[in-house]
Amino acid sequence: MTSSNVLQQLNDRALALLEDEAHQIEKLIQVQMENLATRYCPLYEEVLDTQMYGFSRQVDFAVKAGLLQELTGKQLVSKLERNLATLYEALENRSVSSS
Repeated sequence: MTSSNVLQQLNDRALALLEDEAHQIEKLIQVQMENLATRYCPLYEEVLDTQMYGFSRQVDFAVKAGLLQELTGKQLVSKLERNLATLYEALENRSVSSS
């Protein structure tokens, strides 16, 4: 196995792990949103902030370690932020329709 093959496998593995982590965060936030009356709950905000910060640090590490291209890392974080914004909107719509 050549060093470029090993590097590609490491890159692919890093990307897969980060994508899985993003999916886990989305699931966690979605479950919380379904069980909370309002998104302004301090616990919700704390979990969101902590999860997003941790994920962005993981992405930064992978980029700095050369396991992920910077553009790919930015796309991962951006996609997660968009998905979370969609979840926010769903909660807003649920709150408005139940009023």
